[in-house]
Amino acid sequence: MSGGVPIRSTRLRRALHGPRPEAVPVLVARAAALVGLLDIAAGVFPRFRHSRMHTMAEVLPGALGPFAAALSLSTGVLLLLLAHGLRRRKRRAWRAAVALLPAGALAQFTYRHSLVGAAISLALLVPLVRHRDQFRALPDPRSRWRALANFVLMGAGSLVLGLIIVSVHPNRLVGDPSLADRITHVLYGLFGFEGPVDYQGDTSWTVGVSLGALGLLTAITTIYLAFRPEHPAAQLTEEDESRLRALLAKHGGRDSLGHFALRRDKAVVFSPSGKAAVTYRVVSGVMLASGDPIGDVEAWPGAIERFMDEAKAHSWTPAVMGCSETGGEVWTRETGLDALELGDEAVVDVADFSLAGRAMRNVRQMVKRIERAGYETRVRRVRDLGETELERVRQAAEDWRGTDTERGFSMALGRIGDLADGDCLIATAHKADDQPGPYGDLKAILHFVPWGTDGASLDLMRRDRSADPGMNELLIVAALQAAPKFDITRVSLNFAMFRSALARGEKIGAGPVLRAWRGLLVFLSRWFQIESLYKFNAKFQPRWEPRFVVYRASGDLPRIGFAAMQAEGFVNLALPLPRFLRRRSHTARTCAHAVAERDVRAA
Repeated sequence: MSGGVPIRSTRLRRALHGPRPEAVPVLVARAAALVGLLDIAAGVFPRFRHSRMHTMAEVLPGALGPFAAALSLSTGVLLLLLAHGLRRRKRRAWRAAVALLPAGALAQFTYRHSLVGAAISLALLVPLVRHRDQFRALPDPRSRWRALANFVLMGAGSLVLGLIIVSVHPNRLVGDPSLADRITHVLYGLFGFEGPVDYQGDTSWTVGVSLGALGLLTAITTIYLAFRPEHPAAQLTEEDESRLRALLAKHGGRDSLGHFALRRDKAVVFSPSGKAAVTYRVVSGVMLASGDPIGDVEAWPGAIERFMDEAKAHSWTPAVMGCSETGGEVWTRETGLDALELGDEAVVDVADFSLAGRAMRNVRQMVKRIERAGYETRVRRVRDLGETELERVRQAAEDWRGTDTERGFSMALGRIGDLADGDCLIATAHKADDQPGPYGDLKAILHFVPWGTDGASLDLMRRDRSADPGMNELLIVAALQAAPKFDITRVSLNFAMFRSALARGEKIGAGPVLRAWRGLLVFLSRWFQIESLYKFNAKFQPRWEPRFVVYRASGDLPRIGFAAMQAEGFVNLALPLPRFLRRRSHTARTCAHAVAERDVRAA
């Protein structure tokens, strides 16, 4: 007994009522994948000749059997592809599944004469139709790489399925074809041609139609994904940027990452009062925010609620990269999400910075050596540079970039010298050479964005590869020494991931787990700047401010990490079309809340 109600009767009522509505998409997705596998098996393997329904099949046209097998096979493959969309509550996946399930049931009944298989397919329609309100998620931003991924995966899957189809009729084969002959037959069949493998009876016709269906399915899905109308990623509009700048003018000193919210490849949601905002980018189904919300802390909950509503509307995975401790507390309190320390931001207080002392000896010696080599530095506001010099700086920063992809998301502005960014600082290193390069005597560049009215946050570091080592140290010291002239009292340097683990792991008394974790981070530093950024930042004796990642469930962390790597430019999955195939640019899409606010203002 439990509260006077028998446990058995309670469980019975739950079973009769079915699963909770919010759990239906996951269960339906699993069921769709299972039905897809059953449909594939029904289309691949030969039907049983001793079925009770076989006498009915004798009156059907002879070509109907092979086409039914191909339909069952195609339906199964498509249901497997749709399972992920159903799990994410996508409306279009729901529509496609509702159309495919009856087709799969008909194909199973016609080819396999299986009432059970057809009944399972039709049974899945019941929860789909009953809980159709659970499948309301809007489409994701689209990129061309999905077409390439589809072609590779579908091509490989079709080849494997084709080999199974060719080989499951051993009693019908003429001779004993080799593996090479079977692969050749599959490849020919995918393109609609007859291959070297031959069968007795009408089996050759059935195999040929099934292989042709796989090839056609691969081609159609790839072409659709490559040329479907674009649903572009949301971009920051001029109005949104103007509103964000107004918020930063009042509250920009709260977070050193605030100015990076003005990246124009981000979207934004505002609180109902308009006093706070959250900027984000959607990457691989992850709605990725960076830093703290912009604006009045008391209005943060409203902006966070809008952010979560937008994530729910599209069935995106919500995540925040690099928020402060205060931001993490607000996010977790308002949403029920969890937070995990990601690393530390290096912040130098200008009043406390000095090259004197043993701790700064290496930096001091490096700077003096470079100055003796004839280098000089200049630190200026962007608005104080002439257009000719500014264009030279832009071009140099582009050419000196170490990768083809512009990296950065949470701590990168993505542009230099914009007229709206006149308060940004540029520190440059110069050296007069006998043979000046394409940028004259310019040898290195550091770009800082404003952090309120009394701070600066490092954006990018670029240098000529032929310049002497130590350019970055030289320019950071120059910027810190020139900071009082610009009324700057604090400077944020690079972000060091897992800084505390690296620092504690190398100390005496560190345990085996911590040492092993540090060893893994050092190993990964061969490909990612983990240890090197920490050691570089530590040279300037900063204070360390922790930064956090906010996430919904621990199972989402790998996906969030991969999305963050894409956003930061470490993984590039973009697939640009040739210029003559590209569509004309589309108007930037704004989120649903922004459209609603615009309609209210217009009214």
